[in-house]
Amino acid sequence: MKNIKAIFSLILTIGLSPLYAQNPPTTFIDTSKTTIVCIDKSSAMIPNLTGWSDASRLVLEDITKKYGKPDGVNDDELVWIKKGIWDKICISKKETQHNFPYEHTDMLQTTISYKVPTNKMTELGNFDGSITIDRTQGTMSARCDNEAHNFLALNLAHDIVTNSKTVEQARDAFGKIIQEKMNGGNPMYMQKIMFTLQKDTGDPDKNTTGLTKAEVMKGVKKIGQE
Repeated sequence: MKNIKAIFSLILTIGLSPLYAQNPPTTFIDTSKTTIVCIDKSSAMIPNLTGWSDASRLVLEDITKKYGKPDGVNDDELVWIKKGIWDKICISKKETQHNFPYEHTDMLQTTISYKVPTNKMTELGNFDGSITIDRTQGTMSARCDNEAHNFLALNLAHDIVTNSKTVEQARDAFGKIIQEKMNGGNPMYMQKIMFTLQKDTGDPDKNTTGLTKAEVMKGVKKIGQE
């Protein structure tokens, strides 16, 4: 019993406690000095945060409080599917240096369904290199250091798509809104998505060969048998 309490204390110390809030653990196994395996009531996987930075752990704590424990876990990435307004949330162990609009590291990616016109893709890339677009799936993602900054990036991206702002105006607004927040303000662009979420945003593109999926699979199967 003492060993179980000691391990539980260690989990709290490294910041995993939010992950157990909805499903209290029942069995703990200390498999090494750095790895903790938990079997809880839902048999959900619990991440090993060895080597994760303080910034990533803070983001993990914030996202877990809002959306519960992750749906997918490995040593390098935590994933939530269909939580809140997000199609997908991903927190990465690996952080990426990003100096716009201030020096920070990106580790939190949030994704929404959004159809970006092809003539706006270059503008969005010029606006913020951490905005990514999947035209086929019909998604747009922002990757920054917290959810509020992702709200901001996506709201400004929408302004560019709808011609409410130029790229230069959006970049200028990004920095000014961040400063407003740091000065004690609570700008709406950092609180939520400010536009209506879209549906049926995928773009399968055009078949330029005339081949059907069945024909391609038949050909692949034939090649594999040769």
